[in-house]
Amino acid sequence: MRVLVTGITGFAGGHLAEALLSRPDVELFGLSRQTRWPLTWKHLAGRAVLLNCDVADNPAVESILREVRPESIYHLAGYAHVGRSFQETEAAWTGNLIATRSLYDAVLHWGAQPRILFVGSAMIYGDPERPGEAFDEHCILRPTSPYGSSKAAADLVSYQYYHAQGLPIVRARPFNHIGPAQSAEFAVAHFAKQVAAISLGLKPPLLETGNLDPRRDVTDVRDMVRAYMALMEKGRPGEAYNIGIGHTVSMREILDLLIRLAGVQAEIRQRSDLVRSQENAVVHANATKLLKETGWRPAYSLEQTLKDTLDYWHSLLTSGS
Repeated sequence: MRVLVTGITGFAGGHLAEALLSRPDVELFGLSRQTRWPLTWKHLAGRAVLLNCDVADNPAVESILREVRPESIYHLAGYAHVGRSFQETEAAWTGNLIATRSLYDAVLHWGAQPRILFVGSAMIYGDPERPGEAFDEHCILRPTSPYGSSKAAADLVSYQYYHAQGLPIVRARPFNHIGPAQSAEFAVAHFAKQVAAISLGLKPPLLETGNLDPRRDVTDVRDMVRAYMALMEKGRPGEAYNIGIGHTVSMREILDLLIRLAGVQAEIRQRSDLVRSQENAVVHANATKLLKETGWRPAYSLEQTLKDTLDYWHSLLTSGS
């Protein structure tokens, strides 16, 4: 099975590569704007073929498709920063919508019919019609950021290319996912890095945070990529699937658990520049459709995920990386 992953050097992309390579029948290729494997994923060198390419570069993508001839494509590449998208609107739209259209057009010009998983985002739902309600796949899309809007457009164009051009595209709508190797630009990884640094004596016992009240539906990234693989195998083309646990936890509860797991004490101080001006109080997934059609179930508890995330940051900080 020849598999292509766009965005393979990213957080979820690297974990997906590890999961795919555990299967003996997979020959793995990955697209990235990076020319070499980052430190976190350097052990994948020699096991997966890394191809330098911007997915928005249609001719380059088509050339790679003709060379690689993938039977399945996981499309994870895209612009990833919700808050920053207000200042980098063009980059968000290019990375999420233009790149997605570029990939689909390249597949059409190539002429084959690989199965495609489009990995979008639950941020396309935006404001719930009723506060606190769980989003299912039939909810109206009301995104509140350029990131969310560009992901919503890419989700819709994925359906268009399925319906009008016949591409076998399955749409994944992941809710928040966390775990080892996530960038400290994201909240939980930012907490974990600080807590690890405090426990190692590398930082004073002060934790800087944004708003800790929002509640999120949080999934371990390793469970998330298992869901991607389940959808690649069993998802119905043209359909959208939420991926989430089905219950929420507050950022404050996550931070308290990290502190307890690390056995440290620290002052918690909110920084105004870390507080998003546009943020939903509760983001809650209804993932019944995914569970019913694929049988996917999460394997990692929140405590295990946070322990592994702390261990990752301990290792990184002690190595000086």
